[in-house]
Amino acid sequence: MTLQRDPRVAALLPEAQATINRVARSFALAARFLPREVRDDINLLYLALRRLDDLVDLEAPSGSAQRADAQHRLAAIRTWLSTGANAEAGGDELAIFVDLQRRTPALPIDAIGAFLDGMEGDLAGPVMESDADLDLYCYQVAGTVGRLMAALLGVRAEHAAQADRAARALGSAMQRTNILRDIDEDLANGRVYLPATALRRVGLDPSAASGPTSLRDGDRRALYAAEIARADAEYEAGVVGIRHLQNGRLS
Repeated sequence: MTLQRDPRVAALLPEAQATINRVARSFALAARFLPREVRDDINLLYLALRRLDDLVDLEAPSGSAQRADAQHRLAAIRTWLSTGANAEAGGDELAIFVDLQRRTPALPIDAIGAFLDGMEGDLAGPVMESDADLDLYCYQVAGTVGRLMAALLGVRAEHAAQADRAARALGSAMQRTNILRDIDEDLANGRVYLPATALRRVGLDPSAASGPTSLRDGDRRALYAAEIARADAEYEAGVVGIRHLQNGRLS
């Protein structure tokens, strides 16, 4: 039997639907094929993660009331993740997580902490020295989302481990694809998400990557080929897990 939703969280459903419709239209369209309760869970998860992203991107000056509120809300989530205590002290994002876990006990809440790590690291500026650094980043900002999504979509207990690994891989593959798609936009903002070791392997200078010469002056074909191959491998590992989902898979 499905547990009744927390009234405070239920009141956020219109905002959750509006947010996903505005920011992730293709995702919202796909979600329409899900059962109503599952779709609402997915929309609420998206709202919470989007709000966290906005919180760590906050440009308010240090010491301001706005910054202090953001830090308080993030700290409340960290406290809940580590101790399960003081859930009532956080913002709407924490209320959503608490309610989702209550309704879906298999929700991997460690993924929420890893997501926060990725968002805060992104705010500080990416430091990608090795392939492992990029792998970790892709997991933190997207593989975590895949794991949370898989739990909400439902997985039979005997397939939980396989589905979790696949969801992690699929989310990471999507993030790696996004990085390749947005490389010039990121360069214009002084950000390089590709590892220094990968740049050196194809004869590009990491120290000049975000400067006037940029990566635009180098031959990126070998770099792209290697990263696309890594993404393809992750997609293959991720797609095989779709069959384990109780909702959202092909019949």
